Amino acid sequence: MEVEAWRALPLRVADVIEPELDATTAEILAAIARDVPGYAKPLEGAFGRGVRRGVSEALSQFVALIRDPDAGRGGREVYVELGRGELRQGRTLDSLQAAYRVGARVAWRRLSQAGREANLDAEVLGLLAEAIFAYIDELSADSVEGYAGARAELDDERRRRTAELAALLVREPPAEQAEIRSAAQIVGWALPRRAAALALPEASLGSIARRLPADSLAAVLDGGGCILFPDPEGPGRRALLEQAAAGSPLAMGPVGALGDLPASWALARTALRAAQAGALPATGLVSVEDCLADLLMFEGSALVARIAARRLEPFEPLTEKARERMRETALAYVRHEGNAVAMAAALHVHPQTARYRTARLRELLGDQLEDPDARFELEIALRHRGGARAASS
Repeated sequence: MEVEAWRALPLRVADVIEPELDATTAEILAAIARDVPGYAKPLEGAFGRGVRRGVSEALSQFVALIRDPDAGRGGREVYVELGRGELRQGRTLDSLQAAYRVGARVAWRRLSQAGREANLDAEVLGLLAEAIFAYIDELSADSVEGYAGARAELDDERRRRTAELAALLVREPPAEQAEIRSAAQIVGWALPRRAAALALPEASLGSIARRLPADSLAAVLDGGGCILFPDPEGPGRRALLEQAAAGSPLAMGPVGALGDLPASWALARTALRAAQAGALPATGLVSVEDCLADLLMFEGSALVARIAARRLEPFEPLTEKARERMRETALAYVRHEGNAVAMAAALHVHPQTARYRTARLRELLGDQLEDPDARFELEIALRHRGGARAASS
């Protein structure tokens, strides 16, 4: 562990520099007001009191550390609070860090002059310089800590407020418009005319939100990631979503007015669950509007499984290869209404082969192929089996 530079200073140094503290404080304050643009104003009010106290206590504590290094440095909260205050004022740490540098320069000039007048040798003066600048570095680090802590609190508050706004917008029953407007004003989010809800894993929320425009509203909601995305139908907006979703599932609910966001969010969450279960593509942008039938089967999976068990039972005695061939043939049959030429193109076989397979299909399924309701259930069953195979492959 690095030894504090002031430990090497003789006790006499404290007696030499202590009488200079008041004048040094005044000169530091004047230099800060003159040389630091961000502080070029009268040191009045809470701001002025904080700066004056910080300079005065810093010099007093420095002398106390020379006299008793083991006592440790107290009063850290003064400099932590200075850092927090900079964030509250909407400033960066640039001005405060500049003020520390100015203070260190002035303190060294005045205190070294007092040391020379007291005939301190060059080695002691060198140690004094090292101690002053090391001490100021510690004060500066305290302020950095305060600034970072205040920013973290501000970020936490913004995340909380953003989540509250998102929850209002997707709530059922809908929230009052006045409540929504008030919450949006606090967050600084301009309410769009049209938007869509996006559902994604919480772990992907930060990375995807950073790739989207600043008008997106991102929050952790209902145990997952939620992004309310304005104007998805605008020029280039869909492409932005597709680029952001690369490598991660991102489900987009239907686009509509703000009042439609509850339904958009509910459907987006369903699509995300379907993607995670393998019923939809596992990565990339998935639009609910493009996969409504798949979502219907996913949501009613127990019923669909029952339909599949009943309608596809005639295929069970076949070998796995034959069952697969008959399932493909049956799906082509119901999609193309038994047209052998269209079926052949879909199956990549000769039309005569398609006719042969159709004949075999009739032997297995019988009247099902003539009954509209049975054909409907058969297509559901075949689509369901196709999704299950895709999920397991």
